[in-house]
Amino acid sequence: MTNHELAKQIVALLGGTENILSAENCMTRIRVHVRDGSKTDIKAMKQLEGVLGVMDNEDNYIQIVLGPGKVRNIMTICTEELGLKEAFSEDRGDKKVTEEWKANKEAVKSGQSQSQKKLASRVRVLADIFTPMIPAFIASGISNGIGKIIGILITNGVLPEVMAVLVIQNIFVLIGNAFLSYMAIFTGVRSAKQFGVNEMLGGMIGAASLNSVVNTISQAVGWYDAETVNNSILSTNAGGIIGVVIGVWVLAKVERWVHNHMLEVLDVSFTPLLSMVVTMPVFVLVIMPITGYFSTLVASFLNLFIYSANPVVSVITGYVLAATFLPLVLLGLHRGLVPIYAIQIENMGGTTLFPAVAMAGAGQVGAAIALYIKAKQVKNERLKGVIRGALPAGVLGIGEPLIYGVTLPMMKPFITAGLGAGFGGAWCMFRHVMSTAYSPSGLLGTTIMLPECMLDFLIGLIIAYIAGAIITYLFIPVEDVTNV
Repeated sequence: MTNHELAKQIVALLGGTENILSAENCMTRIRVHVRDGSKTDIKAMKQLEGVLGVMDNEDNYIQIVLGPGKVRNIMTICTEELGLKEAFSEDRGDKKVTEEWKANKEAVKSGQSQSQKKLASRVRVLADIFTPMIPAFIASGISNGIGKIIGILITNGVLPEVMAVLVIQNIFVLIGNAFLSYMAIFTGVRSAKQFGVNEMLGGMIGAASLNSVVNTISQAVGWYDAETVNNSILSTNAGGIIGVVIGVWVLAKVERWVHNHMLEVLDVSFTPLLSMVVTMPVFVLVIMPITGYFSTLVASFLNLFIYSANPVVSVITGYVLAATFLPLVLLGLHRGLVPIYAIQIENMGGTTLFPAVAMAGAGQVGAAIALYIKAKQVKNERLKGVIRGALPAGVLGIGEPLIYGVTLPMMKPFITAGLGAGFGGAWCMFRHVMSTAYSPSGLLGTTIMLPECMLDFLIGLIIAYIAGAIITYLFIPVEDVTNV
């Protein structure tokens, strides 16, 4: 089946273009928001050649797993040839927002009577903010890792300290810093898109948090500790990206109110200005100090477990983190951990949480290997084909094809994969493995680990592979594989 044929069949089984409110490329899957879930045929979609899995979430969201590379081709066909809309757009000129935004808003409202759905919807906002930033995380993380490795080789005399080598090293460092150093700005832009305010205004909020003028303001109000900057009530980048997200949310509320009360002839010029004049003092003098204090508390709380002097506490913490991470991925809420990673990096220079939860994907790889062996025994060619297609991506750290295409449809391997992953997470936490970024995972994740942690991270992956394979092989009966 060609990509064009597959794209057309997917759209048809989703109820046609008129039933699709929006579609978004989420690395390995297309995330679709449909108007009426009853018009979709999930069962038939799962049987399509090229579809690795389908997940039907609440609020009429459907995720179609296609694998890295293929998803981009299918998404291009859907948007450029079949007329599907991107996730969100707005028209401030006539005071209207697109149907996608309205439908999304109503979906959230309709679920507010159920606390679990309300929490999921709110956390999903964080996921939607950070998901499009994943490619930049990957490029930055790998580039920083390569730059560090080249630096170590220069220091040890393996590579000569000549102009060409130094230029190459710093090009990689530049690629890494270009995103990570200004992540607050990108977060502001993405947050603005989610909250329905001009994206450049959101970027201004993020840029303001990085500006040294914040320290000047802090000094003026007596909140700045020049001797120990981290003890300051307010300083540059206080609150990090979680502060930026909240700041842009406030900006969206203010901008909408100003826009609704502003004369149309003055709207273009004065609405952005007044919105920023109102929001910026609140952001700098209230949101940044509070979220900065909260960030410090969270980091200190995590340290009680992560850097506990009791090795048993570290091992249990690592096991629980890795073993329970897959359900978050299933719900699409795992991106909600990004602010916690950022808090650790801001306060400790690296994150120990990410290497531990990164073992979740390794547990799936192990489970998939065990399932492949059993599928070969019972001659289940379809399952073997799906695993062969999804396994390379899983080894590299892209776990969704294995989740939605292999382990989750069978359910039991989804559980055994998590149980196996826990052993890798326990090892990483016991050895205090630390990464300088929070993507990628898998084998590619080695490049973002501190040099002294690379070997322990690889050992953790191997442990999770083996444990996931053994547990799955022992507890998944052959009948389950035969009937898939």
